[in-house]
Amino acid sequence: MGSDISAQMDKTLASLKHNFSKVRTGRANAGILSDISIDYYGVPTPITQVAAVKVPEAHLLVIEPWDRGITDAIVKAIAASDLGITPNSDGSVVRLPFPAPTEERRRELVKECHELAEHARVSIRGIRREANGAAERDENLTEDDVRRDQARIQKRTDEYVAKIDQMLKAKEAEVMEI
Repeated sequence: MGSDISAQMDKTLASLKHNFSKVRTGRANAGILSDISIDYYGVPTPITQVAAVKVPEAHLLVIEPWDRGITDAIVKAIAASDLGITPNSDGSVVRLPFPAPTEERRRELVKECHELAEHARVSIRGIRREANGAAERDENLTEDDVRRDQARIQKRTDEYVAKIDQMLKAKEAEVMEI
């Protein structure tokens, strides 16, 4: 039972990490392109699978398509996305300059990170609730066994909520950094 709970909670942490990687901090991060796809020979394909993505400096992302014919499609896909970054292209590579966000924008991003972390905490609590319910329904366990299981489940829940808080604190520091 314990390893199953840990596996579910690990998936929640991985999801939070993925969501945090998509938060734009003013620093170039290839993770923001993970959900942007282009039409590559009739198949929707993520940009990261049709091009090399490089970070030559902290505020610049360079996308080098392996097939130069898709450069315009990459520019259009990025422009149509909700990234809020205007791509520059010279025909062979696409450059994404990341301007430093304003103080107000950084505060908005921190709020967004807090919301993502709260969703992860709610998910962890939902896993706890399901595990506690399963322990209560198990007819082979005595009341003391159920209480011990619930105490173990609560301890594991507290550990994962603490991990979420650490991840949030690190991301908040990264966002507020100028």
